[in-house]
Amino acid sequence: MSPTASTPPATPSHPPVQWSDPERERQFQAWLATVQPRFGLLSHSLRLASADASFRRYLRIDVQDAAHGASLVIMDAPPDKENSAPFVQVAKLLHDAGLRAPEVLDWQQAQGFLLLTDLGARTMMQVMDPQAAPPLDLYLQAVDTLVAWQKASLPGVLPPYDHALLRRELDLFPQWYIAQHRKLELTDAQSQVLERAFETIIADNLAWPSVYVHRDFMPRNLMAPENGQRMGVLDFQDAVYGPITYDIASLVRDAFLSWDESFCLDVVVRYWQKAREAGLAVGEDFGVFYRAVEWMGLQRHLKIAGIFARLTLRDGKPHYLADAPRFIGYIRATCARYRELKPLLRLVDQIEGIEEPNVFGFGRSPGAA
Repeated sequence: MSPTASTPPATPSHPPVQWSDPERERQFQAWLATVQPRFGLLSHSLRLASADASFRRYLRIDVQDAAHGASLVIMDAPPDKENSAPFVQVAKLLHDAGLRAPEVLDWQQAQGFLLLTDLGARTMMQVMDPQAAPPLDLYLQAVDTLVAWQKASLPGVLPPYDHALLRRELDLFPQWYIAQHRKLELTDAQSQVLERAFETIIADNLAWPSVYVHRDFMPRNLMAPENGQRMGVLDFQDAVYGPITYDIASLVRDAFLSWDESFCLDVVVRYWQKAREAGLAVGEDFGVFYRAVEWMGLQRHLKIAGIFARLTLRDGKPHYLADAPRFIGYIRATCARYRELKPLLRLVDQIEGIEEPNVFGFGRSPGAA
């Protein structure tokens, strides 16, 4: 139980927050002193809440007055490494859409410290058992959240998820996964296969209408509803305006766990039905839409395989690359399903050292959590 104002602990109840840079710690303490009296922050309760794949980290601190909840969250985002302006912008867009997202209470822009409302300590991922049946009720709440977010979309507000950005993301696969992780140099013929596949994938992705895209809409970034509250949304600072297929692909083809295809189909069907009822442009043919979701997911999986290799090899975060087999499984499964992608399947098999391609459907991929 969190400490309250009436019974503060005599000594810190959490390990002290560690700082690698003494100057940044000094800046933080100076900023904290300015916001502490305004929000009744209990400095002895400061502790690490979480860190993500970027240079951001999050601290939690208890408060005397529960006007904004029993605790608040501090984002530590060094401005030379992280631009917090998109976070502030998208947080407002989410609130304007009627969704539950952190409210920015204070922003020390020059030094990259933000004081935020706390959406709780348990993500959707943390309340699920990957070995049990998938929780359809939670996924349907995520679907409702996604539809509300997409309905609020307006052009010209967020950066476009255009050909250039989609291609930069895809290029992470040969740059980091193939060259740096697998230590392979593609032949000219193999490079041509990859080039044709990338352009085909991008063309298919961009054929769909654009909406607000969270860009990492998955259970680790959705807060489990508690005490009658709605599902919360986190890690939205990279949001863009792009293909309507992206976020639903992120939700059902998760970066850290895998469900059977029958469940994924069920969730996508229900999303498609609700999106149509909401007037979103998801088409009249579910089969056509599901194909587009798979092709959008393929772009994402190729990108993330590259990102996870980069996080391991450049940023010293080896646990990310442990999930690479899941992405290779997603990639191979999608490529095996569509004739246009068979050359890419053969190339991936060559990269992975798979001598006899195995044409399979979406099941639990090797190493799935």
